[in-house]
Amino acid sequence: MSNILWKTLVVSPAVLGATLLVSGAAIASPTTTTEVSATEQQGATEVAQAAKDTQVIISQVNSYSNEGKQNTTLSQVTSVSQFSDVQPTDWAFQALQSLVERYGCIAGYPNATYRGNRALTRFEFAAGLNACLDRVNELIATATADMVTRQDLVTLQRLQEEFSAELATLRGRVDSLEARTAELEANQFSTTTKLVGEAIFAVTDAFGDTAGDNNNTVFQNRVRLDLQTSFTGRDVLHTRLASGNAQNLNLDNQGGAEGLQTFNIGNTGNNNVVIDWLSYYVPVGPAQVYIAATGGIHSDYAATNNPYFEDYDGGNGALSAFASENPIYRIGGGAGIAFTLPFGQGGGILRPSSLTVGYLGSEPNNPGDSSGIFNGNYAALGQLNFNVGQRLALAATYVHGYHGLNSSLFDAGSVTNRIVGTDIANTLANPSSTNSYGVSAAFTPSDRLSVSGFVSYTDVTGFGIGDDKEVWSYGVGVALPDFGKRGNVLGIFAGAQPYARGVVAGSNRVPYQVEGFYKYRVSDNVSVTPGVIWVTNPGQNSDNDDAFIGTLRTTFTF
Repeated sequence: MSNILWKTLVVSPAVLGATLLVSGAAIASPTTTTEVSATEQQGATEVAQAAKDTQVIISQVNSYSNEGKQNTTLSQVTSVSQFSDVQPTDWAFQALQSLVERYGCIAGYPNATYRGNRALTRFEFAAGLNACLDRVNELIATATADMVTRQDLVTLQRLQEEFSAELATLRGRVDSLEARTAELEANQFSTTTKLVGEAIFAVTDAFGDTAGDNNNTVFQNRVRLDLQTSFTGRDVLHTRLASGNAQNLNLDNQGGAEGLQTFNIGNTGNNNVVIDWLSYYVPVGPAQVYIAATGGIHSDYAATNNPYFEDYDGGNGALSAFASENPIYRIGGGAGIAFTLPFGQGGGILRPSSLTVGYLGSEPNNPGDSSGIFNGNYAALGQLNFNVGQRLALAATYVHGYHGLNSSLFDAGSVTNRIVGTDIANTLANPSSTNSYGVSAAFTPSDRLSVSGFVSYTDVTGFGIGDDKEVWSYGVGVALPDFGKRGNVLGIFAGAQPYARGVVAGSNRVPYQVEGFYKYRVSDNVSVTPGVIWVTNPGQNSDNDDAFIGTLRTTFTF
């Protein structure tokens, strides 16, 4: 195509102008396909490559349709001075003047601009050249010999013959694009909404004297269908449907959540379909705003600094909920609002930082006593995020919460369900106020190695006698991305499940957990993850035998 452009520039001023214009008949796309893909990557949440290609095609066609309609309302330009953004000092002024005043084959844009500095695609070049050729042929047919000379005609005929194959190829590509676009428009689900889905099949069992007696081998599933809608191209509305039949394993006969896996979270247990998450992300000035109507958790909007273990859907990261993120993000949830505000110049080693604040109420839809947005269970978060260089991320987190009668501490907004931690750490028999502090960090010394970890501490002040307690948790993980094959991940995570000491006599042992998994990427849409979870002292009690959980998880994303 570069040879065509060069020869065209040498042969004729008329064709020179055609390479620079975007005529009324041109396909108007403000960026090339490569530029569109880059812009989409800056905007939202990761999607399948096929969906990206489809969005690019639809965007080009929509742009072509809109600008084509606008140009039909502008009368023909008769003088180059009618363009407000063209000056006599512009290097292409004479060529443009010839095209406008001699050949009359430029219409311009509805706001009297030429937009000579915008990007020119190969489709636009072909359409612009064709428009000028048609105009010249029209002038010849009307016998305007004073405007078109025989030499121009000979030159145009020679160009048409010389580049006939290339023009035919471009015409075929445009025809094919129009046919594909027509098919997409006729069958597309929505012009503003795309569907992102995840299905998990998991075979799992627990071993050990106590855990083995309490559990059998099970085959469980979870399905999530996320409808992602954008109204401006920068915002995203998530409407997620979920279903599953997974039930928690019983490791200690006390109802603790040690060893609970990510596909257990949010399950109905009987494959009923529910709307488990409804939220909206939108930029407002420099801030990123998050609004949750249901199912919101703190890790939806706050950086967890746990790459490769946290994947935000639970099907491609760590097996257990404990290894996926700092337990401090599991305190509270539901409906509310959050803001992330950037600050700092980021000079030197310290890069631009941000402040995140959020509020989530667990019972916002209940108008009864001790319920609602502000009178029921809630958790308010504040977090400072720092980037040191390009490979170290740090976060300091504070969460203040209120928990009503018979609530659980690490409930992710469900009030009673337990996501991580022992029964002793979670149980809040009476209304309680909590103040939690956490630190998380992620270090990626290379593209093939990631080290991350966290520490959290919660001070529980209960309204009953003996309700006060302190809850600790910590962990560190090492991930080897692209281990053995691009897209694979080998991960090892070890730490202490949330536990409280000195509350129940004889139950003061630390419940350690060690997890190892290997995610094998079968294809872009299928991964298989075998893994083992080892839990010591379930229930904080040394009398409980160690438990071993084996899982084979298969995840389908679409």
